[in-house]
Amino acid sequence: MFFVTDEKATRDPKALRALAHPVRWQLLDLLGSEGTATATRCAEVLGESVASCSYHLGMLAKYGYIEEVPGRTGREKPWRLASAGQDLGPGGLDAEGQLAAEAATEAFLDHEFARTRQRCRRASLEPAQWRPALSGEDVWLTEQEYAAAKEELLAVLERYRRDRDLLDPSHRPAGGRQARLFIAVSVAPPPAAATGR
Repeated sequence: MFFVTDEKATRDPKALRALAHPVRWQLLDLLGSEGTATATRCAEVLGESVASCSYHLGMLAKYGYIEEVPGRTGREKPWRLASAGQDLGPGGLDAEGQLAAEAATEAFLDHEFARTRQRCRRASLEPAQWRPALSGEDVWLTEQEYAAAKEELLAVLERYRRDRDLLDPSHRPAGGRQARLFIAVSVAPPPAAATGR
């Protein structure tokens, strides 16, 4: 599942605030992984109550992040992702929207890092070829190099999802496992002005 940079821009502050809850990110991940799930299945996997999962699924549906699977009958509703991604960037938002985007992004990052820590803790249980790879380095870039670095890294993600419908589990490659490619490119604030001492 992709988030933060993708095709569907979320501009409604209320919709953005709906993503500022950690359980909702877990639900989005679960639906992305399993394709569809009911509130009962979500509760089993996440260790939450069915009522809690049902409430949070309802909030995600209200703002268009998920939808009911059509043609299903019965008491329990299966849900699926409505889109493979969202844009949480502050571009084009008013002040309220920017604050909502910041809250959603913070919840997204908390979830992302918790998932990465969890996968690193169990790295020794995986064969070498499936172990996590982490890397981080500070580099000095011009504005043009910064833009180019972002484009190059996003192109790597695009290469692996271009021909696959991320919402359809039947499009997953044989022998494949769910892998998370998380890219963060950020710039430090400008250095503080010298005090002249």
